[in-house]
Amino acid sequence: MAIKTEAIVQHSLDALLEDETFLPTVKGDARKQAFTSLAAILSTPNHIHKAFLRIGLEDKKIVRVPAFRVQHNNTLGPYKGGIRFHESVKEEEVTNLAALMTLKNALHEVPFGGGKGGVVINPRDFSEKDLHKIAVKYVHYFSDVLGTDKDIPAPDMGTGEREMDWMMAEYKSIKPGEPYRGSFTGKSVVNGGSLGRREATGKGVYFTFRYLLHDFVKEQYQLLSNTDNRFAKTALNTANRPLKIAVQGFGNVGSIAALEAYQCTYLQNKVVAVSDRHVTLYNSEGLNIPGLIDFTSQQHGDLPITEKQLEKAGVKADILHREEVLYLDVDALFLAALEDQIHEDNVEQIKAPVIVEGANAPVTSEADNVLSDNGVIIIPDILANAGGVIVSYLEWLQGRETQFYTEEQVFKLLYDKMQKTMDSILPPFFNDPYPLRQNCYIHAVMKLSTILYRHGKLY
Repeated sequence: MAIKTEAIVQHSLDALLEDETFLPTVKGDARKQAFTSLAAILSTPNHIHKAFLRIGLEDKKIVRVPAFRVQHNNTLGPYKGGIRFHESVKEEEVTNLAALMTLKNALHEVPFGGGKGGVVINPRDFSEKDLHKIAVKYVHYFSDVLGTDKDIPAPDMGTGEREMDWMMAEYKSIKPGEPYRGSFTGKSVVNGGSLGRREATGKGVYFTFRYLLHDFVKEQYQLLSNTDNRFAKTALNTANRPLKIAVQGFGNVGSIAALEAYQCTYLQNKVVAVSDRHVTLYNSEGLNIPGLIDFTSQQHGDLPITEKQLEKAGVKADILHREEVLYLDVDALFLAALEDQIHEDNVEQIKAPVIVEGANAPVTSEADNVLSDNGVIIIPDILANAGGVIVSYLEWLQGRETQFYTEEQVFKLLYDKMQKTMDSILPPFFNDPYPLRQNCYIHAVMKLSTILYRHGKLY
């Protein structure tokens, strides 16, 4: 089972309840009452919207496609979260991811709440015209709850700038005269999107890894050396030496993270393995990541699966089963595919001392506990893959101001924001027994709780 935000929020509240420096003026029964209220507010969504989209397909069939928009919490600002097109979409999953978005925005101090959307389809089973109909119909069904200052969707698994362009165009036609540029983010640049948005999540994922093992370790070497914290020992043992990296998932997030690692001059990185839904490619001397990216751009996103295709890509690699990427003897494993990839049945086979979650919830709760007990540093999704929503916020601002940043400005603002978050999270992480995920959740819950208290919402 994936990491459930409800359970980990409750753990965070339990820790904060005992911390008398947090909300110090709220004491006794009033404190217990306030924390009971917080648990109720943060563990449940404000709204769950469901529909069956009626679609007339090119082949003349009529289908009814389940679709969701979950709005978890808007304490910090408008709801914000992606729309995924995938056959695994379920109401429970979308609700959990919407809650994760609430916490992610709170952690990084992005002035948005949390939302999420999903359509239960496999996009590969539909033509471009059919996907256009599905995207347009989604907006048509949910237009009353969406909007620049209400709920702002973005791309997710199975969607991209094409779908966001379609959706914004439909929103504009349904809501004539209303502001529309900020109604969707992740759009194409020509349609009001931000430079750097496509690369933002992958760049942010790698940045968290690099910042922890290079910048932070270098600056805080004494702090880490003088503690018995198991995670500090892992950081010191991993930093300042050549690193072998494996990347599960070679889509928009994984390929960019792999390229960042390949090009990094701060760490001595070697990307020795990458995988997709078909295959793992492995070379102990390091893979030609630019060659693989060029190949996938011409092959509908798929990695080479034969010796002939590898030769065409200019890549030397062993061809392994797709799941082998998880079990290789590497220094860092980037998970940029689907949920629940590391679970109680395979966790004992994991060798990497550092795991970076580019995907949402790729490590289950049971596996998370085992790995953390063993001193494995997991840079969690809530911290690592926030680059997309941070640059979505920048896109939203640019749409409101109709002034646009250069790509260099976008990446600087992204890195500054993520560095600020890590500088607030990492010192306490290396000084207490909680895993990094729990530290991030405590920080996010603290931010939300403070605002809810000051809004008078806990009585």
